[in-house]
Amino acid sequence: MDRKFKIPVVPPTTNKSIRFPNDIIEQIEKAIQGKNCTFTAFVVEAARTALQNLEEDTEP
Repeated sequence: MDRKFKIPVVPPTTNKSIRFPNDIIEQIEKAIQGKNCTFTAFVVEAARTALQNLEEDTEP
């Protein structure tokens, strides 16, 4: 199957400053060490998962 290349669209982003407890930073950095993942990508995915879980909890 031939797929045509499409230039990916990067979603718009906004820079936010957030303070994390040092122990959480250390745990995240340890979890992503040696993986192709940035701190930001990890936190964004964690936030998405949390929001999805909250949505599922409120569904009847």
